[in-house]
Amino acid sequence: MAHSTDLFGGGSSAKPAADKSAAKAVGKAEARAPARAPSPPSEAGYTSASIEVLEGLEPVRRRPGMYIGGTDEAALHHLFAEVLDNSMDEAVAGHATWIEVTLEEGGWLTVTDNGRGIPVGPHPKFPDKSGLEVAMTTLHAGGKFDSGAYQTSGGLHGVGVSVVNALSEKVEVEVAVGQQLYRQEFSRGLPLGKLQQLGRIANRRGTKVRFKPDEQIFGAAVHWKPARLFRMARSKAYMFGGVEIRWRCAPSLVAGTATPAEAVFHFPGGLKDYLAGEVEGKASIVDQAFSGRVEKTGGHGTVEWAVTWLSDDDGFVHSYCNTIPTPDGGTHEAGLRVALLRALKDHAERIGQSKRAGNVTTDDVMSGCAAPISVFLREPEFQGQNKGRLMTAEASRIVDQTIRDAFDHWLADSPSQATRLLDWAIERAEERLRRRAEKDVARKTGGRKLRLPGKLADCSSNSPQTTELFIVEGDSAGGSAKQARDRATQAILPLRGKILNVASATRDKLAGNQQLTDLVQALGCGTGAQYKTAELRYGKIIIMTDADVDGAHIASLLITFFYRQTPRLIEEGRLYLAVPPLYKLTQGTRTVYARDDAHREQLMKTVLTGKGKVEVSRFKGLGEMMPAQLKETTMDPARRILLRVEIKDEDRADTADSVERLMGVKPELRFAFIQERAEFAAEKSLVDI
Repeated sequence: MAHSTDLFGGGSSAKPAADKSAAKAVGKAEARAPARAPSPPSEAGYTSASIEVLEGLEPVRRRPGMYIGGTDEAALHHLFAEVLDNSMDEAVAGHATWIEVTLEEGGWLTVTDNGRGIPVGPHPKFPDKSGLEVAMTTLHAGGKFDSGAYQTSGGLHGVGVSVVNALSEKVEVEVAVGQQLYRQEFSRGLPLGKLQQLGRIANRRGTKVRFKPDEQIFGAAVHWKPARLFRMARSKAYMFGGVEIRWRCAPSLVAGTATPAEAVFHFPGGLKDYLAGEVEGKASIVDQAFSGRVEKTGGHGTVEWAVTWLSDDDGFVHSYCNTIPTPDGGTHEAGLRVALLRALKDHAERIGQSKRAGNVTTDDVMSGCAAPISVFLREPEFQGQNKGRLMTAEASRIVDQTIRDAFDHWLADSPSQATRLLDWAIERAEERLRRRAEKDVARKTGGRKLRLPGKLADCSSNSPQTTELFIVEGDSAGGSAKQARDRATQAILPLRGKILNVASATRDKLAGNQQLTDLVQALGCGTGAQYKTAELRYGKIIIMTDADVDGAHIASLLITFFYRQTPRLIEEGRLYLAVPPLYKLTQGTRTVYARDDAHREQLMKTVLTGKGKVEVSRFKGLGEMMPAQLKETTMDPARRILLRVEIKDEDRADTADSVERLMGVKPELRFAFIQERAEFAAEKSLVDI
């Protein structure tokens, strides 16, 4: 999920500054202490004219990555999160009861609420401008800095909606307040005119923001993903049980997908409902989830949680602060881990099992733990502009105390469940210690236990002859793959996006790249001259990416890595490509899967020949496939298709030349390659070429 800020902007915690034009001027200059006498003026070339001044929202358009993390699909959806969280802040503050999200054809997205509405009166500092215009056009202008306006809010950094304005081709804002309707339009951060008062409107209140992202920033290839917007909107409804979120989407944008054109989200149970949906159909250690909500004075320090333990699946912790997702965790997650461990050990001491529980650690307790947790803080501190990690030190103490007390009571009131959970945690600890004591030679490097990357979901078997490592694209696909895998023999390593192109990277870049470091650690066999087959931890290395162009590109980058860094792994026939389906074809009760367009047509002619309409669904990525579908089509050894990557002896010279031309540092060689094969583009797929 994306992250967000506030109604009137959000970003850094710096105090707002304004000049006569009500815009913040950003200046940047470099000063270097001279090691020798200064050069004559004729040689310097660095004068006052070299200092560039960026005014208003120009810094955002010049460097969007500083504010939303980039210009890719994730950054685009961050704009939606910015606007949605403004409305959520109104709901959490008790001023809005519903939020409506509408996605139209042409890239227009609208978020409407029935809150108080952005103030439209003259701004005290800039009397020639309304509060609405200041909020939309000025960085670090917002209603979240003063805790009197919002007890808690997602946006405290002051750049949220102004950044959306800066990075949109057009923004239309309507505010209904005092039975009057106001409207103002903006384009690329600038107002297209003054605030207009459109007249009396009796049955409406709140704010409506309709915007279209700027292709000049994001490019023509980056579009809204209805499924992603749908999930983001639904997740917000879980964060606050008092709000109803309505989803609407142009039917043409979701045709043939599982995403509905209309839906209403309202979850009075909050995170308890969220957890129930996430673990539905999975076996749990305890019969009932441990859940609760404790509200502190004024809403500051409010904690809500829902926790269960899965017996046969990997756990997860999804954390939020002021309804903002924090995928990198932070102090609130740390408080949860400490609270669960300490309370469980205290219970063990009460029933005389403290000695058995002495070796239990937080990792043992959290390994199968499935837990969404949400906190509300008055002035949270985040790491990074996108608020990926909560840094507020007080949050750890608040969560620890709140959840530990509640967990103590839960364990005391449910002795049978408490005993079952304690025995399970002790078994996990004993298994961990037993594996460490075994000192398996295949999992050692230089006499030390091999350190495995944190995101690797390893298999339980130690035999390289029967084990497989699936390299997947992103945490979403990784989550589906982890649920679909055979835990005994199949390991999952999620990678974030596209890895480094090793054919054109320097040695320093290779050494400093965390994703490649994680991959090498997971393999355990070393690279280059240090490669040792005996220390390879898996018999098959399977690249499993989406069945689209981006997926093919990621697969190409990974194959290049193995070709350059571990060529013997390919020569030994251990590298494979998974073949996930692109289409799901359903006719009545029969369902089949097609790899590509040609395979789909073949199945339509040879398999689905009965009566009844054939429904065709296109998978947009592995993350959108149900785990059962992913297992059936792509991961089950009895039914899947794998393509083994081979280099024939007679083709070695051509292979080396092709890798250099396509992946090397000279773009003119790639251009020549494309020109030579342009005639095949309309006839063959990317995989064929």
